[in-house]
Amino acid sequence: MRHFTIEQFAKACGGTFYGPEELKNQAIKSVVVDSRLTKKGSLFIATVGARVDGHNFIESAFDKGAVCAVSQRELTDPPGPYLLVKDTLQALKDGAEAYRKTLDIPIVGVTGSVGKTSTKEMIASVLGSHYLVLKTPGNFNNEIGVPLTLFLIEEHHRAAVLEMGMNHFGEMHRLSKIARPTHCVFTNIGVAHLEFLGSRDGILKAKTEILDYAAADALIFLNGDDDKLITMKDRAHTFGLSPSFDVWADQVEHLGFDGIRCQIHASGQTIDVTIPIPGIHMVYNAMAGASVGLALGLSMEEIRSGIEALKPLGGRSNILHTGRYTLLDDCYNANPVSMCAMLDVLGNTRSRKVAILGDMGELGTDSESLHASVGEHLKNLSIDVLITIGTLSRAIHGAAKNFAPQTVCLHYEDPESFLLEAPKILKKKDAVLIKASHYMRFERIVAALSEHRDTP
Repeated sequence: MRHFTIEQFAKACGGTFYGPEELKNQAIKSVVVDSRLTKKGSLFIATVGARVDGHNFIESAFDKGAVCAVSQRELTDPPGPYLLVKDTLQALKDGAEAYRKTLDIPIVGVTGSVGKTSTKEMIASVLGSHYLVLKTPGNFNNEIGVPLTLFLIEEHHRAAVLEMGMNHFGEMHRLSKIARPTHCVFTNIGVAHLEFLGSRDGILKAKTEILDYAAADALIFLNGDDDKLITMKDRAHTFGLSPSFDVWADQVEHLGFDGIRCQIHASGQTIDVTIPIPGIHMVYNAMAGASVGLALGLSMEEIRSGIEALKPLGGRSNILHTGRYTLLDDCYNANPVSMCAMLDVLGNTRSRKVAILGDMGELGTDSESLHASVGEHLKNLSIDVLITIGTLSRAIHGAAKNFAPQTVCLHYEDPESFLLEAPKILKKKDAVLIKASHYMRFERIVAALSEHRDTP
């Protein structure tokens, strides 16, 4: 953290300080809500969750070096100085908002239905060729993750890239108030969270709440090929696969699991880039990175270098060579758009192709038809084997049997049932896609298949 004192935090959240008066001017070294992450000089905020009450760990936090705690309960025998507040979660958000106002660096906010994390990683990689950049760890993108990410910004950082997610109206409004982005990137408007937002127009409305507290001169960047986002083109910089956009790409060449190659054009310049992660969506991510990079003064060569330096995250287009199979681990999350995109990636490989797909959550009343749309998508792809797992994915299985007779379709109720038969189904050198919503815990399948070895 940059210099930010206990007194500044207390003022921001309206807290009452209990402890030595001289300590109020001490700088906070870090802010944590997990006592296990406490270090010397940390401020520990005792948030109350559905299963864990942080107040039970205040003493442990002080044992690890916390300088102060934040509590929403009066402590009769406190183990150290503390701030008493009405609501510790709100205190976290208020403190982060105040800390954000002390920063004078570009804050890039990334939102959209699909690809927020991979776009955030791409933009950070591009900017990292020129700046020291702080990026959201993993997908720390909610009303706890965004504040904690802001508190990670240090004196040496020259830019920050924040992933900002939501699934209800009002959430992005509150995140915007905390983060106050100077650059806003919209990836797409899909069908994720229809259960709560009703329609794609509802999703667009909820996502654009990011602009509510954006800087007065904030720059907006959007995917011009998205039919909903393009309605905002008059106030934004656009990117897409047409020369009509500010940044555009062509000459796309799929390299299977090895990535994707293209040309990116902007400001009368062209670069040839090889993106090390496969999928046409990565071309869009690269264009988003180029758009932000150009706005922040990077050269096209720096942009190319940043794109090609991108590293995959576990569970997100992560390629694993096990010695027997090549796994495309994309099991962190899923919706119909991202699932079809990954099937396209699988379809561009030269090996025998196996798709292991599971249930997708938060799709509302159209869940069955949206699952079925994934099965129908296989009709134009040469997928050899489709394995569906779970209750909702039965609709994928049924549609695939009707629309993709070239594909062997198998269904299992749970991962364990599939794994018992996996050695008989999968073959050496198979290319295997593994994808489902996070609650399906398909990382178990990734781990199990990673252990498969050839027998003598």
